[in-house]
Amino acid sequence: MPRGKSFRRSEAAKKNLASLRMCILLFFCLSIESGTGKRHAVKQWHKSLLTGRQHKLVLPCESPDKKFVLVVGDSHLRAIVDGFVPMPEGSLSFGLMCTPGACAMELRTELLHAAVPRTPDAVLVIAPSNNLTSSRTIDEAGADFAKLLLSACSRWPNVCVTDFAPRLTVEVDQQQLLREEFRRVAARMGVRFFSFADHFPMDRLKLWSKDGVHLSDSDGMPIFAGLLWSVAYEFLHPPTPKPQPAPRTSPPRRQVVPKVVVKGEVTVPRPSNPFEWTVVGKGRKVIVYTPSSSVLWCQHSLIPTRHILTFGHTPLSSTSDAEGTPSTSDIDAEGHLTNLNANPSSVDFDARGSDNVQLACAGSVGFR
Repeated sequence: MPRGKSFRRSEAAKKNLASLRMCILLFFCLSIESGTGKRHAVKQWHKSLLTGRQHKLVLPCESPDKKFVLVVGDSHLRAIVDGFVPMPEGSLSFGLMCTPGACAMELRTELLHAAVPRTPDAVLVIAPSNNLTSSRTIDEAGADFAKLLLSACSRWPNVCVTDFAPRLTVEVDQQQLLREEFRRVAARMGVRFFSFADHFPMDRLKLWSKDGVHLSDSDGMPIFAGLLWSVAYEFLHPPTPKPQPAPRTSPPRRQVVPKVVVKGEVTVPRPSNPFEWTVVGKGRKVIVYTPSSSVLWCQHSLIPTRHILTFGHTPLSSTSDAEGTPSTSDIDAEGHLTNLNANPSSVDFDARGSDNVQLACAGSVGFR
Protein backbone atom coordinates (compact mmCIF):
# COMPACT_ATOMS: atom_id res chain seq x y z
CA MET A 1 0.00 0.00 0.00
CA PRO A 2 1.58 3.32 -0.99
CA ARG A 3 2.38 5.78 1.81
CA GLY A 4 0.99 9.31 1.81
CA LYS A 5 2.36 12.79 2.25
CA SER A 6 2.22 12.65 6.03
CA PHE A 7 4.73 9.86 6.16
CA ARG A 8 7.13 11.67 3.86
CA ARG A 9 6.78 14.86 5.91
CA SER A 10 7.57 13.02 9.15
CA GLU A 11 10.66 11.45 7.63
CA ALA A 12 11.86 14.83 6.43
CA ALA A 13 11.31 16.32 9.90
CA LYS A 14 13.35 13.52 11.48
CA LYS A 15 16.24 14.17 9.08
CA ASN A 16 16.12 17.90 9.77
CA LEU A 17 16.17 17.28 13.51
CA ALA A 18 19.14 14.93 13.20
CA SER A 19 20.99 17.49 11.11
CA LEU A 20 20.26 20.18 13.67
CA ARG A 21 21.56 17.97 16.49
CA MET A 22 24.68 17.26 14.47
CA CYS A 23 25.31 20.96 13.91
CA ILE A 24 24.87 21.72 17.59
CA LEU A 25 27.27 18.95 18.59
CA LEU A 26 29.83 20.04 16.00
CA PHE A 27 29.59 23.65 17.15
CA PHE A 28 30.06 22.56 20.76
CA CYS A 29 33.13 20.51 19.88
CA LEU A 30 34.67 23.24 17.77
CA SER A 31 34.12 25.82 20.49
CA ILE A 32 36.12 23.66 22.91
CA GLU A 33 38.88 22.09 20.77
CA SER A 34 39.59 24.80 18.19
CA GLY A 35 41.29 28.13 18.38
CA THR A 36 40.17 31.45 17.08
CA GLY A 37 43.48 32.63 15.61
CA LYS A 38 44.51 32.76 11.97
CA ARG A 39 47.14 30.67 10.20
CA HIS A 40 48.60 30.97 6.72
CA ALA A 41 47.76 28.58 3.92
CA VAL A 42 50.11 25.61 3.97
CA LYS A 43 52.69 25.49 1.18
CA GLN A 44 53.78 22.20 -0.30
CA TRP A 45 57.39 21.13 0.17
CA HIS A 46 59.43 18.39 -1.34
CA LYS A 47 59.08 15.03 0.35
CA SER A 48 62.11 13.43 1.91
CA LEU A 49 63.31 10.09 0.55
CA LEU A 50 64.21 8.96 4.06
CA THR A 51 60.90 9.44 5.86
CA GLY A 52 58.42 10.18 3.08
CA ARG A 53 57.38 13.41 4.80
CA GLN A 54 57.78 16.97 3.71
CA HIS A 55 61.13 18.27 4.85
CA LYS A 56 62.97 21.55 4.59
CA LEU A 57 66.34 22.78 5.87
CA VAL A 58 67.08 26.50 5.90
CA LEU A 59 70.55 27.76 6.84
CA PRO A 60 71.49 31.43 7.34
CA CYS A 61 74.43 33.15 5.77
CA GLU A 62 77.62 32.91 7.76
CA SER A 63 78.19 35.97 9.89
CA PRO A 64 81.27 36.35 12.09
CA ASP A 65 79.44 38.73 14.44
CA LYS A 66 76.56 36.34 15.13
CA LYS A 67 76.41 32.90 16.68
CA PHE A 68 74.82 30.15 14.67
CA VAL A 69 71.89 28.31 16.29
CA LEU A 70 70.20 25.30 14.66
CA VAL A 71 66.57 24.52 15.58
CA VAL A 72 65.20 21.02 14.93
CA GLY A 73 61.42 20.52 15.05
CA ASP A 74 58.16 19.58 13.40
CA SER A 75 55.35 21.58 11.76
CA HIS A 76 55.44 24.29 14.44
CA LEU A 77 58.41 25.76 12.58
CA ARG A 78 56.59 25.94 9.24
CA ALA A 79 55.43 29.55 9.70
CA ILE A 80 59.01 30.66 10.51
CA VAL A 81 60.51 28.68 7.61
CA ASP A 82 58.03 30.13 5.10
CA GLY A 83 58.68 33.64 6.41
CA PHE A 84 55.23 34.39 7.80
CA VAL A 85 56.60 34.85 11.33
CA PRO A 86 60.09 36.37 11.58
CA MET A 87 62.64 35.55 14.25
CA PRO A 88 63.70 38.40 16.54
CA GLU A 89 66.79 40.31 15.49
CA GLY A 90 69.91 40.24 17.59
CA SER A 91 73.31 38.67 17.95
CA LEU A 92 72.02 35.22 16.90
CA SER A 93 71.39 33.72 13.47
CA PHE A 94 69.01 30.74 13.23
CA GLY A 95 69.00 27.72 10.99
CA LEU A 96 65.75 25.71 10.82
CA MET A 97 65.23 22.00 10.16
CA CYS A 98 61.49 21.36 9.84
CA THR A 99 59.74 18.04 9.23
CA PRO A 100 55.93 18.44 9.58
CA GLY A 101 54.12 15.48 11.13
CA ALA A 102 57.36 13.75 12.15
CA CYS A 103 57.70 11.81 15.40
CA ALA A 104 60.93 11.39 17.38
CA MET A 105 62.34 8.56 15.27
CA GLU A 106 61.64 10.37 11.99
CA LEU A 107 63.28 13.52 13.31
CA ARG A 108 66.28 11.43 14.29
CA THR A 109 66.58 10.04 10.78
CA GLU A 110 66.46 13.48 9.20
CA LEU A 111 68.92 14.85 11.78
CA LEU A 112 71.52 12.18 11.11
CA HIS A 113 71.41 12.78 7.33
CA ALA A 114 71.12 16.58 7.37
CA ALA A 115 73.81 18.41 5.38
CA VAL A 116 74.99 21.10 7.79
CA PRO A 117 78.31 22.50 6.54
CA ARG A 118 79.42 24.14 9.79
CA THR A 119 79.14 23.25 13.43
CA PRO A 120 76.39 25.19 15.20
CA ASP A 121 77.20 27.06 18.35
CA ALA A 122 74.01 25.64 19.85
CA VAL A 123 71.35 23.10 18.81
CA LEU A 124 67.75 23.45 20.02
CA VAL A 125 65.69 20.27 19.74
CA ILE A 126 61.96 20.92 20.06
CA ALA A 127 60.30 18.06 21.92
CA PRO A 128 58.20 16.12 19.38
CA SER A 129 54.51 16.67 20.16
CA ASN A 130 53.48 14.22 17.42
CA ASN A 131 54.38 11.39 19.79
CA LEU A 132 51.14 12.19 21.59
CA THR A 133 49.35 10.32 18.78
CA SER A 134 52.06 8.15 17.22
CA SER A 135 53.35 6.45 20.39
CA ARG A 136 51.26 3.84 22.14
CA THR A 137 52.60 4.52 25.64
CA ILE A 138 54.48 7.27 27.43
CA ASP A 139 57.45 4.96 27.99
CA GLU A 140 57.69 4.23 24.29
CA ALA A 141 57.68 7.94 23.51
CA GLY A 142 60.41 8.50 26.11
CA ALA A 143 62.58 5.75 24.61
CA ASP A 144 62.26 7.21 21.11
CA PHE A 145 63.05 10.68 22.38
CA ALA A 146 66.17 9.35 24.15
CA LYS A 147 67.45 7.99 20.83
CA LEU A 148 66.81 11.33 19.14
CA LEU A 149 68.63 13.22 21.86
CA LEU A 150 71.54 10.78 21.84
CA SER A 151 71.99 11.20 18.09
CA ALA A 152 71.93 14.98 18.39
CA CYS A 153 74.51 14.97 21.21
CA SER A 154 76.78 12.59 19.31
CA ARG A 155 76.84 14.88 16.27
CA TRP A 156 77.01 18.35 17.87
CA PRO A 157 78.48 19.49 21.20
CA ASN A 158 75.99 21.99 22.63
CA VAL A 159 72.44 20.60 22.67
CA CYS A 160 69.41 21.65 24.69
CA VAL A 161 65.70 20.74 24.61
CA THR A 162 62.74 23.09 24.38
CA ASP A 163 59.17 22.22 25.30
CA PHE A 164 56.49 21.62 22.68
CA ALA A 165 53.53 23.94 22.28
CA PRO A 166 50.36 22.68 23.98
CA ARG A 167 47.42 21.39 21.98
CA LEU A 168 43.71 21.94 22.40
CA THR A 169 42.79 18.54 20.94
CA VAL A 170 44.59 16.43 23.59
CA GLU A 171 43.87 16.24 27.29
CA VAL A 172 46.07 18.42 29.42
CA ASP A 173 47.01 15.53 31.75
CA GLN A 174 48.29 13.41 28.88
CA GLN A 175 50.38 16.28 27.56
CA GLN A 176 51.81 16.88 31.01
CA LEU A 177 52.79 13.22 31.37
CA LEU A 178 54.63 13.30 28.04
CA ARG A 179 56.28 16.57 28.95
CA GLU A 180 57.52 15.18 32.27
CA GLU A 181 58.84 12.06 30.52
CA PHE A 182 60.84 14.19 28.09
CA ARG A 183 62.15 16.22 31.02
CA ARG A 184 63.34 13.09 32.84
CA VAL A 185 65.07 11.76 29.72
CA ALA A 186 66.90 15.06 29.20
CA ALA A 187 67.93 15.25 32.86
CA ARG A 188 69.23 11.68 32.77
CA MET A 189 71.42 12.57 29.78
CA GLY A 190 72.62 15.84 31.30
CA VAL A 191 70.79 18.08 28.79
CA ARG A 192 68.96 21.24 29.82
CA PHE A 193 65.21 21.33 29.34
CA PHE A 194 63.29 24.61 28.91
CA SER A 195 59.54 24.61 29.54
CA PHE A 196 57.07 26.59 27.40
CA ALA A 197 53.70 25.45 28.71
CA ASP A 198 53.21 28.35 31.12
CA HIS A 199 53.41 30.86 28.26
CA PHE A 200 50.37 29.39 26.49
CA PRO A 201 47.30 29.44 28.76
CA MET A 202 44.59 27.11 27.51
CA ASP A 203 41.81 29.68 27.88
CA ARG A 204 43.35 32.06 25.32
CA LEU A 205 41.97 30.47 22.16
CA LYS A 206 43.39 33.12 19.85
CA LEU A 207 46.85 31.62 20.43
CA TRP A 208 45.83 28.58 18.33
CA SER A 209 44.53 28.20 14.84
CA LYS A 210 41.19 26.57 14.02
CA ASP A 211 42.64 23.04 14.01
CA GLY A 212 43.56 23.36 17.72
CA VAL A 213 47.02 21.87 17.03
CA HIS A 214 49.14 24.61 15.50
CA LEU A 215 49.72 28.05 16.91
CA SER A 216 48.23 31.01 15.13
CA ASP A 217 50.44 33.29 13.05
CA SER A 218 48.92 36.38 14.62
CA ASP A 219 49.27 35.62 18.32
CA GLY A 220 50.77 32.22 19.11
CA MET A 221 53.78 31.96 16.80
CA PRO A 222 55.35 35.34 17.71
CA ILE A 223 55.44 34.18 21.33
CA PHE A 224 56.93 30.85 20.28
CA ALA A 225 59.64 32.52 18.15
CA GLY A 226 60.51 34.88 20.99
CA LEU A 227 60.87 31.95 23.39
CA LEU A 228 63.22 30.17 20.98
CA TRP A 229 65.42 33.25 20.79
CA SER A 230 65.43 33.71 24.57
CA VAL A 231 66.32 30.07 25.19
CA ALA A 232 69.18 30.18 22.68
CA TYR A 233 70.59 33.35 24.18
CA GLU A 234 70.32 32.04 27.74
CA PHE A 235 71.93 28.76 26.72
CA LEU A 236 74.86 30.50 25.02
CA HIS A 237 75.24 33.20 27.68
CA PRO A 238 74.59 31.60 31.06
CA PRO A 239 74.30 34.14 33.88
CA THR A 240 77.46 34.55 35.88
CA PRO A 241 76.98 33.81 39.55
CA LYS A 242 77.22 36.84 41.77
CA PRO A 243 80.25 36.83 44.07
CA GLN A 244 79.20 36.21 47.58
CA PRO A 245 80.45 38.73 50.12
CA ALA A 246 83.11 37.52 52.49
CA PRO A 247 81.74 36.63 55.89
CA ARG A 248 82.37 39.25 58.51
CA THR A 249 84.80 38.14 61.15
CA SER A 250 83.77 39.48 64.51
CA PRO A 251 86.55 40.26 67.00
CA PRO A 252 87.12 37.54 69.55
CA ARG A 253 85.07 38.05 72.61
CA ARG A 254 86.82 38.27 75.92
CA GLN A 255 85.91 35.32 78.04
CA VAL A 256 84.99 36.33 81.53
CA VAL A 257 85.64 33.69 84.11
CA PRO A 258 83.22 34.08 86.99
CA LYS A 259 84.70 34.38 90.44
CA VAL A 260 83.06 32.57 93.28
CA VAL A 261 82.90 34.60 96.45
CA VAL A 262 81.88 32.76 99.61
CA LYS A 263 80.66 34.81 102.51
CA GLY A 264 80.08 33.62 106.04
CA GLU A 265 81.72 31.06 108.23
CA VAL A 266 83.56 28.19 106.56
CA THR A 267 82.80 24.80 107.94
CA VAL A 268 85.90 22.85 108.93
CA PRO A 269 85.89 19.51 107.14
CA ARG A 270 86.06 16.40 109.24
CA PRO A 271 89.44 14.67 109.21
CA SER A 272 89.68 11.71 106.93
CA ASN A 273 92.00 9.82 109.28
CA PRO A 274 89.86 7.58 111.52
CA PHE A 275 92.58 7.52 114.21
CA GLU A 276 92.43 11.24 114.85
CA TRP A 277 89.74 13.26 116.60
CA THR A 278 89.12 17.01 116.82
CA VAL A 279 86.96 19.22 118.99
CA VAL A 280 86.31 22.80 117.83
CA GLY A 281 84.81 25.44 120.05
CA LYS A 282 84.14 29.11 119.66
CA GLY A 283 87.14 31.09 120.88
CA ARG A 284 88.93 27.88 121.83
CA LYS A 285 91.88 25.96 120.55
CA VAL A 286 91.66 22.61 118.83
CA ILE A 287 92.35 19.38 120.66
CA VAL A 288 93.86 16.76 118.35
CA TYR A 289 95.18 13.37 119.20
CA THR A 290 97.20 11.61 116.51
CA PRO A 291 98.52 8.18 117.31
CA SER A 292 101.25 8.51 114.70
CA SER A 293 102.71 11.57 116.41
CA SER A 294 101.70 10.47 119.92
CA VAL A 295 101.27 14.07 120.98
CA LEU A 296 98.29 15.49 122.82
CA TRP A 297 97.65 19.25 122.55
CA CYS A 298 95.41 20.83 125.14
CA GLN A 299 94.95 24.58 125.27
CA HIS A 300 91.80 26.14 126.67
CA SER A 301 90.31 22.70 126.34
CA LEU A 302 86.60 22.07 126.39
CA ILE A 303 87.30 19.12 128.69
CA PRO A 304 86.19 20.02 132.22
CA THR A 305 89.02 20.03 134.70
CA ARG A 306 87.10 17.77 136.99
CA HIS A 307 87.55 14.91 134.59
CA ILE A 308 90.69 12.79 134.84
CA LEU A 309 92.57 11.92 131.63
CA THR A 310 94.22 8.55 132.12
CA PHE A 311 96.76 6.66 130.08
CA GLY A 312 96.93 2.93 130.41
CA HIS A 313 93.81 3.08 132.64
CA THR A 314 95.98 3.89 135.70
CA PRO A 315 95.05 7.10 137.53
CA LEU A 316 97.95 9.08 138.91
CA SER A 317 98.29 12.45 140.52
CA SER A 318 100.10 15.28 138.85
CA THR A 319 102.95 14.91 141.44
CA SER A 320 103.49 11.20 141.02
CA ASP A 321 107.06 10.20 141.59
CA ALA A 322 106.83 6.72 140.15
CA GLU A 323 109.80 5.60 138.09
CA GLY A 324 109.54 6.63 134.50
CA THR A 325 106.31 8.55 135.06
CA PRO A 326 106.33 12.23 134.07
CA SER A 327 105.19 14.77 136.57
CA THR A 328 104.31 18.42 136.38
CA SER A 329 107.91 19.25 137.16
CA ASP A 330 108.92 17.66 133.82
CA ILE A 331 106.83 20.23 131.86
CA ASP A 332 108.22 23.70 131.27
CA ALA A 333 106.31 26.99 131.21
CA GLU A 334 105.44 26.64 127.53
CA GLY A 335 103.93 23.21 128.05
CA HIS A 336 106.74 21.14 126.48
CA LEU A 337 108.02 17.91 127.95
CA THR A 338 111.51 18.39 129.33
CA ASN A 339 112.24 14.85 130.51
CA LEU A 340 112.39 12.77 127.33
CA ASN A 341 113.39 9.61 129.23
CA ALA A 342 110.18 9.48 131.13
CA ASN A 343 107.62 6.86 130.20
CA PRO A 344 104.25 8.52 130.50
CA SER A 345 101.54 6.26 131.70
CA SER A 346 98.92 8.55 133.18
CA VAL A 347 98.20 12.06 134.27
CA ASP A 348 95.17 13.66 135.86
CA PHE A 349 93.94 17.18 136.10
CA ASP A 350 92.38 18.58 139.16
CA ALA A 351 90.41 21.73 139.57
CA ARG A 352 93.66 23.68 139.94
CA GLY A 353 95.27 22.09 136.88
CA SER A 354 97.15 24.10 134.32
CA ASP A 355 95.37 25.44 131.27
CA ASN A 356 98.26 24.56 128.93
CA VAL A 357 99.53 20.99 128.95
CA GLN A 358 101.48 19.17 126.20
CA LEU A 359 102.43 15.56 126.76
CA ALA A 360 104.20 13.00 124.65
CA CYS A 361 102.15 9.96 125.30
CA ALA A 362 101.47 6.47 124.14
CA GLY A 363 98.47 4.41 124.98
CA SER A 364 94.72 4.82 125.03
CA VAL A 365 92.70 7.79 126.11
CA GLY A 366 89.64 7.63 128.30
CA PHE A 367 87.41 9.70 130.50
CA ARG A 368 85.97 8.98 133.83
